[in-house]
Amino acid sequence: MLSASRIKKIEDILPSSRIISSPAALLTYSTDASNLIGSPDIAVLPRNTEEVSKLLAWSYKERATVIPRGSGTGVTGGAVPVSGGMVLCLSQMDRILEIDRSNMLAVVEPGVITGDLQDEVEKLGLFYPPDPSSLKACTIGGNIAENAGGPKALKYGVTRDYCLGLEIALLDGQILHTGTRTQKSVVGYDLTRLLVGSEGTLGVITKVFLRLIHRPDAVCTMQAKFSSVEKAVAAINEIFRMGIIPSVMELMDEKSIKCVSSYLDLDFPKDKGAMLLIEVDGKPDNVREQADRIKTLLTCVFSEEVEEALTEEDREGIINFRRSISPAIYRIGKNKINEDICVPRDRLADCFGGLQKIAEKFDLKMANFGHAGDGNIHVNIMIDDKTKDGARAEAAVREIFKMTLAMGGTISGEHGIGVTKAPYLGMELDASSIRIMKEIKASFDPLGLLNPGKIFHNHPQMASSL
Repeated sequence: MLSASRIKKIEDILPSSRIISSPAALLTYSTDASNLIGSPDIAVLPRNTEEVSKLLAWSYKERATVIPRGSGTGVTGGAVPVSGGMVLCLSQMDRILEIDRSNMLAVVEPGVITGDLQDEVEKLGLFYPPDPSSLKACTIGGNIAENAGGPKALKYGVTRDYCLGLEIALLDGQILHTGTRTQKSVVGYDLTRLLVGSEGTLGVITKVFLRLIHRPDAVCTMQAKFSSVEKAVAAINEIFRMGIIPSVMELMDEKSIKCVSSYLDLDFPKDKGAMLLIEVDGKPDNVREQADRIKTLLTCVFSEEVEEALTEEDREGIINFRRSISPAIYRIGKNKINEDICVPRDRLADCFGGLQKIAEKFDLKMANFGHAGDGNIHVNIMIDDKTKDGARAEAAVREIFKMTLAMGGTISGEHGIGVTKAPYLGMELDASSIRIMKEIKASFDPLGLLNPGKIFHNHPQMASSL
């Protein structure tokens, strides 16, 4: 616990209006989208790099733990203060400092909302592709910390593929600069890629240099309905065999479809067990050709129904169907355990079949959907009673991870490890890998003060409290 006298020293760095200490106000900074709840001693709201540096120097001197935070949209507990300390919320560092059209890059502060950056660069004919589902709320800093993905990762890649460089405040207040403004750089170790996805355990992001690309001239959005997941996966494989790489290819299983149809009060055909949302983008002629080839394949070879969005309103309707899954699935359970496994694309059908068997084995309600084009499946186990169903759900998660790894996959495609997946880290990584990672952590944070309790630490009670 931080004493009042130690906290008082922060007033030399920040005005009292940006120091949060009342228990009621601290509730906002106690949790994230994982629904885990911690107990911070204080939360602070810096507005520039200098203030962040001074706050970290204070924490180093006082041996106080620091938990970096953006909007709190992460789902593995990465922003939860598991052992008190100071939550360092970067939401007020929200300026887009520069959009350089000539060199096609943006310089932003960590608190910039991802969707806001996308809107601004698109006004200039440019494009920032990473699009996590929480893009209207999540911050660039949080995306960097978790290496966020999204539907467009299939064609365009994830956050790390657009991060050219970083400004990072280290534990003792020193400022580290990594990367360059150029597209190429091979000078020394690639610290930028090391820091992307490090979940706030190595330093605090204060500035980000992002690569931009040209905005696609045209986009075509389609919704295809299938009798089964197996047929949908077969169609996915055929589309890739034709040499087409869609910008988006999202798959929903029968349970997900029924939940969303009920949630949006839509009449979805009852004989359909899967749905694909497909987008292709690029030059107009190429988009039209690819869209027609996909439609011909799905209607003539698979005899399935395909709906193409002819207006922006149509497109929003199709996209909204996919975006509505998260709130809709609460219709089959009060509590959600959300995993984000990723398997090789040719194992998708096996994976969905395995998930069905696991759900039946443990008598659990499960809705599965995700970024099928790159094998990233969001597994949602829905339970009503944590006490009654928690143990079975936890056993099911472990079995899901075993299956995933046996298929050559990973236990986290885009959500990170945080608190909730820490108990399973050793299932995927060998002892040597974990040892080296801990040594890297110690070189940046020898006192263990930066976002403690994440990635390498097992908190069984907190991890199972979902």
